[in-house]
Amino acid sequence: MIGQRESVSGAHFAFTDRWGGVSAAPYEELNLGGAVGDDADAVRTNRELAAKSLGADAAQVVWMNQVHGADVAVVDEPWGDRPVPEVDAIVTAERGLALAVLTADCTPVLLADPVAGIAAAAHAGRPGMVTGVVPAAVRAMIELGAEPSRIVARTGPAVCGRCYEVPEEMRAEVAAAEPAAYAETSWGTPAVDVSAGVHAQLGRLGVRDREQSPVCTLESEDHFSYRRDRTTGRLAGYVWLD
Repeated sequence: MIGQRESVSGAHFAFTDRWGGVSAAPYEELNLGGAVGDDADAVRTNRELAAKSLGADAAQVVWMNQVHGADVAVVDEPWGDRPVPEVDAIVTAERGLALAVLTADCTPVLLADPVAGIAAAAHAGRPGMVTGVVPAAVRAMIELGAEPSRIVARTGPAVCGRCYEVPEEMRAEVAAAEPAAYAETSWGTPAVDVSAGVHAQLGRLGVRDREQSPVCTLESEDHFSYRRDRTTGRLAGYVWLD
């Protein structure tokens, strides 16, 4: 259920795999995405199961309506009955409030400054990485009192540069915006490495404590992959502070 979990100075980071939930195929098992065609009750149960495994309250998890953009919302409580905004990053100064990001090949980015008590979660697909969703999230953290040198950054399972094949023109466009994302597949065709691009952006912002998951979602049967399966579930990354 929780494929990767880490705690650093009171900041907690967790990434799910696809197992341990109640969803039926093709969303089996732990689909946490509410807009992919799965049964709503199954998704609700899965979110409760995942939260319980983290020792969190499912009602205290903040989700996003992700649209592959660069908009950021600052939050201090769950949305409740309010519409979930179309953003690809959320930031909070509320300790104990968990922020969640959904992915199925895109790069989930979890950030925390444990000293300032600021956390953020961002959804970095190819478009979001190019338009700067992660730098936007870091800037929002800084405005709340975070310092880049104290920020801990973790990126989760995502399609790797050896597998993310794209047309040559697209690779050139992406590389013009972020050279570190330039890649080649293992079979020698043009590719994009979104996670490498994200880490380069973080590095330029002064975020030094960075780690990247070694898991490629397209290669791993333990993770959902939209590029591999098309109709499939969504993984989640969670970040919160004591």
